Amino acid sequence: MTDHQLEVIAGVDTHADTHTAVVIDEVGRMLGHRQFPTTVAGYRSLLAWVSEHGGVRAIGIEGTGSYGVGLARYLRAQGVHVVEVDRPNRKMRRQRGKSDPIDAEAAARAVLAGTATTTPKTRDGQVEAIRVIRTARASAVKSRTAAMNALIGMVRTAPEPLRTQLLDLRKTALIMAAAALRPALDRSDPVAATKTAVRRLARRIIDLDREIRDADVDLQVLLTQAAPRLMELPGVGPDVVAQLLISAGDNPSRIRDERGFAALCGVSPIPASSGRTDRHRLNRGGDRTANRALYIVAINRMRNHEETLEYVARRREKGLSSRDISRCLKRYIARQVYPMILESLRIRPPSSTALAGA
Repeated sequence: MTDHQLEVIAGVDTHADTHTAVVIDEVGRMLGHRQFPTTVAGYRSLLAWVSEHGGVRAIGIEGTGSYGVGLARYLRAQGVHVVEVDRPNRKMRRQRGKSDPIDAEAAARAVLAGTATTTPKTRDGQVEAIRVIRTARASAVKSRTAAMNALIGMVRTAPEPLRTQLLDLRKTALIMAAAALRPALDRSDPVAATKTAVRRLARRIIDLDREIRDADVDLQVLLTQAAPRLMELPGVGPDVVAQLLISAGDNPSRIRDERGFAALCGVSPIPASSGRTDRHRLNRGGDRTANRALYIVAINRMRNHEETLEYVARRREKGLSSRDISRCLKRYIARQVYPMILESLRIRPPSSTALAGA
């Protein structure tokens, strides 16, 4: 008989300042737990400590897209198999309680049992660049909306004659007029104070508009470089392309095939059969922002795309509603864009043989 090297599995519960790791062996026995700082030295110590217990089969990490992203990147660079683990469900937490070691142990056991198998996004390529620019843009859009609502509300309640001066102006004219106001130096006067506040809000909106335009230019350049074919599809715009790429990640090969991508986007039918009943139900899981992106494409094509309009007419003759037709279109669009995403990121799509055996 040959000597068998002990293999271990680790689970990590991640936080902003510390990560808690638990190690279990091949049969689920807990070998220890320890806490490490969220620094490169801490990541190095964590891996060294886990390796002391045996060969590292895999490390399950909770929160690979937030607090655990740095650790996941470091472990991948060291050749460690990293698995993304979801939070324990509420039933388990009610039964076992809540602590960092308990959550880390649950992550390790999920990897051992095979209930956690997802490969996390690498976040180290073009898609990550698109994501951070788009996130900053979304924040600017949200802040602009809040500033615009505050400006309109303040104008409606402003003292006269400032209210009469600004109330009937449209949004663009209102912003420019408010930004050009010259309030008096005496801030104790309500009119002067209101003018000051209105001018500050208007100038904030102008600055945010400039920030949004700059982000749009950056995104257009990045998306044209990353996915030119996706940008040319009917009904697809920059926001949709950005969201689909972000949902797939820099390593879309982690998604098994186009059926897996459809499940990720929440457009795959879910079996709901029981006894003599054979049926499917709508998938309400997956990435809902990706689902929304596919819905936007479907609605645009149902309004303006000739081939889609012919398809809609045929399906309506069979008694399908507009909602059912849009669901069918979303599934088709997911099948259409998946190989283009792989091509955009220079990843060879799975062969037909591999798909047949999947």
